[in-house]
Amino acid sequence: MSLKELQDFVFDFQRVSLAEMKLYLQIEGEAIRPMLDNLIKKGQVRKSPLVEKCEICQKCESDELEFYEWVETV
Repeated sequence: MSLKELQDFVFDFQRVSLAEMKLYLQIEGEAIRPMLDNLIKKGQVRKSPLVEKCEICQKCESDELEFYEWVETV
């Protein structure tokens, strides 16, 4: 999996959870986070504020609540 694949995935969906990235890209979160940090430093992606629990079932794993968003560039 490449940085470009991750970049394209976030771009395509605009806002995705770490769990969605892990599932789609078939890679562990520990391998995705450094690449996300790289995209954040480039100003292409930002991490959404982490919510402590979801409002529906309250049993979500933290990576299901960790969201990243594509940053529109002008």
